[in-house]
Amino acid sequence: MVSIDEIIKREVNPFDLVNIVVGNFWNDNQESASVVESIHQDVINEIEGYLDLVAMDNRSRTLLLIGDSGSGKSYLLGRLKRTFNPKAFFAYIGPWADNDYIWRHVLRYTVDSLIQVPEGQEESQLILWLKGLSAFTKRNLKKRIFNDSIWQVLLNDRQQFIKHLKNTYKLAGIYNADTFFGVLHDLTDPELYPLACDWLRGDDLSEESMQALKVKSCIDTEDAAKNILANFGKISTETQPIVLCFDQLETTPNFDSNPQAIFNINTTIHNDSLKNFLIIITIVKDHWMRANRMILQSDKARIERLIALRPINLNQAEAIWAYRLQSIHQKASPQPDTSIFPLNRKLLEDTYPGGKTYPRQTINLGRQEYQKYKIGLIKSTTVVITTPRQPGETPVVRLIQPDKSKDTGTVTKIQAEFELIWQKEITKTQGRINKITFVAANELIQMLQLSLEALQLQPVKPKLLSGKYASYSLSYQNHKVGKVGVIWTEDVNMTSFFNIMNAAHKVIQQNVTQRLYLIRMAGVGDAKLKGNQLYQQIFKGTKNIHIKPNLQSVHILATYHNLVNSSKSQELDIAGKTINVSELQSLIRESKILEKCTLLQDLELVPKVEPEPHRKPDLRPVKDFLLNLVTTQNFMGIPTLLSQASSQFPNVSDNDVKLLLNLLCDENQLKVMNPKAKLDERLVCLVAK
Repeated sequence: MVSIDEIIKREVNPFDLVNIVVGNFWNDNQESASVVESIHQDVINEIEGYLDLVAMDNRSRTLLLIGDSGSGKSYLLGRLKRTFNPKAFFAYIGPWADNDYIWRHVLRYTVDSLIQVPEGQEESQLILWLKGLSAFTKRNLKKRIFNDSIWQVLLNDRQQFIKHLKNTYKLAGIYNADTFFGVLHDLTDPELYPLACDWLRGDDLSEESMQALKVKSCIDTEDAAKNILANFGKISTETQPIVLCFDQLETTPNFDSNPQAIFNINTTIHNDSLKNFLIIITIVKDHWMRANRMILQSDKARIERLIALRPINLNQAEAIWAYRLQSIHQKASPQPDTSIFPLNRKLLEDTYPGGKTYPRQTINLGRQEYQKYKIGLIKSTTVVITTPRQPGETPVVRLIQPDKSKDTGTVTKIQAEFELIWQKEITKTQGRINKITFVAANELIQMLQLSLEALQLQPVKPKLLSGKYASYSLSYQNHKVGKVGVIWTEDVNMTSFFNIMNAAHKVIQQNVTQRLYLIRMAGVGDAKLKGNQLYQQIFKGTKNIHIKPNLQSVHILATYHNLVNSSKSQELDIAGKTINVSELQSLIRESKILEKCTLLQDLELVPKVEPEPHRKPDLRPVKDFLLNLVTTQNFMGIPTLLSQASSQFPNVSDNDVKLLLNLLCDENQLKVMNPKAKLDERLVCLVAK
């Protein structure tokens, strides 16, 4: 039998790292058990009603979802997807980098979402959508085509496939029908499926890839992207609606001064009769109140309903606490008297006398009060270990009363928790981005720009190049070199590469920069191509430099970019504090995480770290994780600490984790508080400095 107090001493605070960073619901798997069904249930029901209307008459509709910071807007989108995915296809549309690329951004994010596999399904939304097209749901044809040998039948009949779809949807006004239906056919070929997805999402494919798909051009304009998106809606009117969830819009460029861009998109969807879409737009309430005065009345009229997320009541707040504490209670014997022990209802009533609060505030309060209770459990055996003043001197151990104990400094805790959040977020990024071209070029350059600003480079200016590829570039001032220009392009199409090199050549001729960097992992073509010839002229034997980035650098830049967006949306909570962009920049500098980015090293913006030959796997992140976790918890059980590390780093052996813990103790950074206790009862704490 283990008492609840003993469990609390050993375990991680169950309110830690909950909803700290909310983003793309296809990357953040929501636990169904974590949902308090009554929270925002009226909103869920109302949105379902609009979804049913779209399914019934195929007319697109738009809902605007607003709420205060911490009210649960992004979380609600994830709940909608999880609840209604069986009756609709869901697309998450995150903030874009450039208003000139909105339609291409929307298409890319829509296709990226459609290639995801819904919970309980074996095939992607895209294949489920294709199989559900009315052209294949007629009984006689369905038996012939969608049987056990579906793909083989389709592979043998590409032209018949295209012809049948054209005949079926001849009145729908399909844009570029032969090409579009041909690419849909290629989705049925496992070898062509990845290329077909890349074409649909708007990648600039190589000439060889276009030949394989039998297409003459890629989706490289706003109009083309809009029309391809319209195609998805037009031919799926007899299947399920597509829900476009626009999130964190307040983080898009110049939203507070010019919020019109997204509403222009929405109005176009309605004016051009793009069918079968339910558009849900989320905005933080404060930003909406400012934007509302600047949006044209005709665009407001295209919003079917404005839905405000209201505060939750104390019963719902108590239910959130009960869920978070459930895992702690299950390990205890006897069971606590109440489902929210060591917290209590009176704490909620005293803190929120009006009887209303928000989910994030509830979680932060629970976290704070739980930690107070945990620290108080040490009582007269509270330990403070001071660092030896002289080498070889034994650390001094003192027993003090809990009301006199020194908690870990707030600044230290925030930094430690930030680094834990970083580990969590970069793991998600690594799972989402498996190749550099997964990220659009204009987003890559924006990610770089945000990191340069965090490194306090001033001024960083976008769009060094002119013309179509301006958003692939930026410039900044380097105190040693002068004005530096950067171009980042991974477009594999050699015509596009020539155009970019031509624009770069004009910059060189005008003597705009003292040095020009090209960031590109893709090839530069053979010597007979004009693009390659310009490349050689600009980057060979000159002061200009070509850098080949690695995927790890993109993961770092993308993770920081996501944190910036969360911060701008007031959704980045660290150690109970909502972190603004300036504070986030300080944290990223203090942690020196960006110094691990080899791309920034190659740009000579952070110290260069030469890789060690035949170096063993780098265990420093694991060691940092152990130290940071203990820092945020004050003290915790050693088995729990080891288990948390193994979960975060599944490829690291248990023996290595134990060796790192012993090393931290040898370095007098951590200390076992009760070394004579049984192994599963031992606690570890931070050594006071």
